[in-house]
Amino acid sequence: MQKPPAPRSIPLSRLTDNFLDGTSSVYLEELQRAWEADPRSVDESWDNFFRNFTGKAASSPGLSGQTIQESMRLLLLLRAYQVNGHIKAQLDPLGLEQRVPPQDLNPALYGFTDADLDREFFIGVWRMSGFLSENRPVQTLRAILRRLEQAYCGSIGYEYMHIPDRDKCNWLRERIEQHVPSNYSREKQAIILDRLIWGTRFENFLAQKWTAAKRFGLEGCETLIPGMKELIDRAADLGVDSIVIGMPHRGRLNVLGNVVRKPLRHIFSEFSAGIRPADVEKGGYTGSGDVKYHLGTSYDRPTRSGKRIHLSLVANPSHLEAVDPVVIGKTRAKQYYSQDVERKRNMAVLLHGDGSFSGQGVVYETLHLSDLPNYTTGGTIHIVVNNQVAFTTDPKSSRSSPYCTDVAKALNAPIFHVNGDDVEAVVHACAMAAEWRCHFKADVVVDIVCYRRFGHNEIDEPNFTQPKMYQVIKGHPTSLDIYEKKLAQVGQLKKEDIARVHDKVMAILNEEFQSSKDYIPKTQDWLAAYWTGFKGPEQLSRLRNTGVKPEILKNLGKAITTLPPTFTAHRAIKKVYEQRAQMIETGEGVDWATAEALAFATLLAEGNHVRLSGQDVERGTFSHRHAVVHDQKSGEKYCPLNHVVKNQEDEMFTVSNSSLSEFGVLGFELGYSMENPNSLVCWEAQFGDFSNGCQVIFDQFLSSGEAKWLRQTGLVVLLPHGYDGQGPEHSSARLERFLQMSDDNPFVIPEMEVSLRKQIQECNWQVMNVTTPANYFHVLRRQIHRDFRKPLVVMAPKNLLRHQACRSSLSEFNDVEGHPGFDKQGTRFKRLIKDQNNHAEVESGVRRLVLCSGKVYYELDEEKQRVGAKDVAICRVEQLCPVPYDLLQRELRRYPNADVVWCQEEPMNMGAFPYMAPRLATAMVSVEHGSFEDLKYVGRPPSAATATGFGSVHSREQKELVQKALQEDRM
Repeated sequence: MQKPPAPRSIPLSRLTDNFLDGTSSVYLEELQRAWEADPRSVDESWDNFFRNFTGKAASSPGLSGQTIQESMRLLLLLRAYQVNGHIKAQLDPLGLEQRVPPQDLNPALYGFTDADLDREFFIGVWRMSGFLSENRPVQTLRAILRRLEQAYCGSIGYEYMHIPDRDKCNWLRERIEQHVPSNYSREKQAIILDRLIWGTRFENFLAQKWTAAKRFGLEGCETLIPGMKELIDRAADLGVDSIVIGMPHRGRLNVLGNVVRKPLRHIFSEFSAGIRPADVEKGGYTGSGDVKYHLGTSYDRPTRSGKRIHLSLVANPSHLEAVDPVVIGKTRAKQYYSQDVERKRNMAVLLHGDGSFSGQGVVYETLHLSDLPNYTTGGTIHIVVNNQVAFTTDPKSSRSSPYCTDVAKALNAPIFHVNGDDVEAVVHACAMAAEWRCHFKADVVVDIVCYRRFGHNEIDEPNFTQPKMYQVIKGHPTSLDIYEKKLAQVGQLKKEDIARVHDKVMAILNEEFQSSKDYIPKTQDWLAAYWTGFKGPEQLSRLRNTGVKPEILKNLGKAITTLPPTFTAHRAIKKVYEQRAQMIETGEGVDWATAEALAFATLLAEGNHVRLSGQDVERGTFSHRHAVVHDQKSGEKYCPLNHVVKNQEDEMFTVSNSSLSEFGVLGFELGYSMENPNSLVCWEAQFGDFSNGCQVIFDQFLSSGEAKWLRQTGLVVLLPHGYDGQGPEHSSARLERFLQMSDDNPFVIPEMEVSLRKQIQECNWQVMNVTTPANYFHVLRRQIHRDFRKPLVVMAPKNLLRHQACRSSLSEFNDVEGHPGFDKQGTRFKRLIKDQNNHAEVESGVRRLVLCSGKVYYELDEEKQRVGAKDVAICRVEQLCPVPYDLLQRELRRYPNADVVWCQEEPMNMGAFPYMAPRLATAMVSVEHGSFEDLKYVGRPPSAATATGFGSVHSREQKELVQKALQEDRM
């Protein structure tokens, strides 16, 4: 039998039980001989081993094979603790989880007996791993095992040996194996106690004052407060200036009051029914508001070292993990605007529940963004408040993995499991997490294993589903009781000293409670430093032109259509850029992609940041954009929009193909857009219907965030939409869903006079189905050129990207009087495009007014030209929400004898019709042009599927609806 080669290239730290068989000593002897002949022939770790073990240089005689074999067995035992010690760690404060210690932690497995416990072993080789906390190269096996148990099987269980990076593992080993629990100074313990008292007393105070109120208190995990405060202090000392926090409702009020430092009187006032912000009483706008444990805030607070750090807690709904990517996006934006290229000064901290961390897919989507070039924030600290039960579901029913945090192993993140009753262990784990993140710029997880003392919320009855657990909890002391008893036993703090802290805390809580009775909160100014001067819905914002001077358009157009002379472009791409250059030169035939690039370029030239993100956005799903081109020889990338202005800063324009995520990436871009209004942030779906994958962001954040939390965003969402016979999955962007979530009243026409109009400001968002490149140019620029921000949802085209009729003249982009886009109000986005025959103010001979939106217009117009239907007018409603009532009234008056038809491609129960019908009827009644019964519908009949999957059926349906729209009374 042929012997396997000696493991010369295997690092010592990666040894397994393979080396415990009876012949391993032979291989070790061969390995030693190889080392003695040439130290470079073995892995560096073996070189260090033999040097430390023998105390001699190579080529000197070594110790016996038996002694080396024994040492190797001891090293394998050490490694077993490093890998699996966490399984034996004392993590459950309730003692309910009885885990069997791993067999590989048993010294007998490695041939050691009780007789070996007091034998001394040479362990100098372990200096590299950090095992020695004192300079003693020889220790007894008993002492070694005691240190291993202390390091790996105490109140903290470490998972880090899955990390493939040797330097990272060694960094962790050193800190884990040299840490001595309960080694804090008296002063440090006093600080920890003070923070724990605050966290505990806060919950007790709320429970006493508002016995029946839901608050999702922190009882059972009060150690989170001193842990988070230690994390913040440590991060600040390491150079962090700003931390963005996201968390669910459990413990949120406590974190707001004791960590972020939201005034306690403000929190207490929110518990008092009927208290409303002062500006509401004056008739101001605050939207719907939200329950107190969903609200966010931001404050500057001092750290123990005297440094000030900015903390912001992002508002979020009850979808527990939906806020994760929002926080990461906001953090990335902070890093961009503060030029934090090294990602040292701005950091994210996410808190999770155990059930949601393992059960919610957006957790993985967010983790997966952590190291992507245009999405990384240099690492996030994750803290899991591990109740050991998700609402009523036991861990065995809520996950398939041993730990709720196992998903983080996919990202090679270290995981620190810590007993939530041991406040000093929690503080240490949080401090080490901060050090890891600041040193390695990578994610880290702190899993605080705790419990809920009062169930899911304070009025819940947990004994329904966890009777055994809650019998134990009933008699279990609080973490504060445990810590106070510990300090008293060791004589670190006297009882009277502890009592003084309690009295101080209670005095402040009572004082703040009294102040809350007369406290009238003011609406939190949602406009941070960057947002100064921006208006809320109650403040009129003037309209602005969005046209650009012709010479600027020409110059920028040349910049975005020019590739470097040494660049070898694909011949098809080269032709595309040549055609674009021709469009700019002649000023005619500007297509969709060129119009978009011009909008981006002009905004960049004006000093705005532009970011476009989504799946395959660099090229564009339909191979139309080509914002980034690839050299066919070198593979290098070139982006013309990165060279719009002289010395353009990095990332001023960012276009980035994202991971195959909708929920996570849209949430990221939403968070990014909220940081600074002087930015155009766009997310594009690969196909419009893919937005289904991020419906929570649309429902809970984008459509209602300003109403609930007074937070504005100008995020642009591009959703390819249009019926081209591509089946139900690639036709509809579910336009009806976005319109259904619009909050305008269908039966009330708002003030439409231009100088008084606040229609868009008072609406929750804008929904468009734009049909010309010029109008797309203007709607993008309009997002920036006004004094407020609203989300913009664009039903983007597919076949119109190359449709020969879907072209614009460059004169429609400029701001010169007399050109096609200029009217008495200047150059702006056209909310409605009237019939192209340029009819007079009154056209009594027109028998049919067809209103439509989007791509179907071009098919209607083609049919109209084919049949010569001069008595039919076609108007395009480019802005569906909010409805342009003034322009609809104008067109209804223009055609007093015309039947009014709404034509769409989508089924009757989908598309714009359910939204537009009552609003069109309201407009018709207002100008005495009939009523709801007089409105005609032309489109597909109601359907469960959005479209047919058969090309022939699609073609027949499309032909029929176009003909019916124009000629129904002639057929």
